[in-house]
Amino acid sequence: MYTAFIGRPGLPELLIILVVLLLLFGAKRLPGLARSIGQSINEFKKGHSEIDNDPIEDPGDDETPPSEKKDENRE
Repeated sequence: MYTAFIGRPGLPELLIILVVLLLLFGAKRLPGLARSIGQSINEFKKGHSEIDNDPIEDPGDDETPPSEKKDENRE
């Protein structure tokens, strides 16, 4: 069985994709689509960096040991 190596798209592939996008969306809508994609990427990066900067709280850091919590619930 022959499997093709799929690498990075070259110039001919990118030109074909651009032509298809022009045919589908038209020249007037492409700048708006590119702008919205760019804004989406920026929001994703911003959210990702906020998650990386926030410390993760360990839910097991309670002061009361689990054995004492069970006794408190029974009373």
